[in-house]
Amino acid sequence: MLNVGKIEEGFVLDHIVAGQSMSIYHDLKLDRLDCTVAIIKNARSNKMGKKDILKVECDIDKLDLDILGFIDHNITVNVIKDGVIVEKKILVLPKEIRNVIKCKNPRCITSIEQELTHIFVLTDPEKEIYRCKYCEEMYSGHMRRK
Repeated sequence: MLNVGKIEEGFVLDHIVAGQSMSIYHDLKLDRLDCTVAIIKNARSNKMGKKDILKVECDIDKLDLDILGFIDHNITVNVIKDGVIVEKKILVLPKEIRNVIKCKNPRCITSIEQELTHIFVLTDPEKEIYRCKYCEEMYSGHMRRK
């Protein structure tokens, strides 16, 4: 059994779909932070069969919960202080996301005005559908759990 040491201050992202930890690592821009990160891939899970886990030793404020909620709101975020879990953050689908995804509609104003902020609004929470704020083009890519 692999044993990855506990962290003193930081957070653990648990219940990540197996094989998705590296893309989440990059989406959260953890590669740009000066902190220790442990990536555990394909860990055994009673609930999921297999799962990935990210252990990050840095301040929780450096984590963008909106991006993480958009990627997969089923991920568990455990906040660690003095080596113990002090809080479990519940992720939700954000009502609005900025500069995470880009509109693919060639007639959208964001295609012409390159510096414009890309804003997508959650229009159907049950079906997890986001639409461009400017042209209402539906987001068709998938960053989230399949």
